[in-house]
Amino acid sequence: MIRSDAGRYWASRERPFPNDTEWGAPPFRTVDADTLDDLQAEVGRQETAARQAYGQESS
Repeated sequence: MIRSDAGRYWASRERPFPNDTEWGAPPFRTVDADTLDDLQAEVGRQETAARQAYGQESS
């Protein structure tokens, strides 16, 4: 996780998701947000999207 000079929070997953396209559709490896709480929530959404996309969780 980093905080930019503009004050935004960024997080990037250490390992890419399988079949990572980064700029296509979720899940996204790198996300940003205005607050740390929002960033944590966004990371959680991406992990959930990955589980759903790769058949590890029901919709």
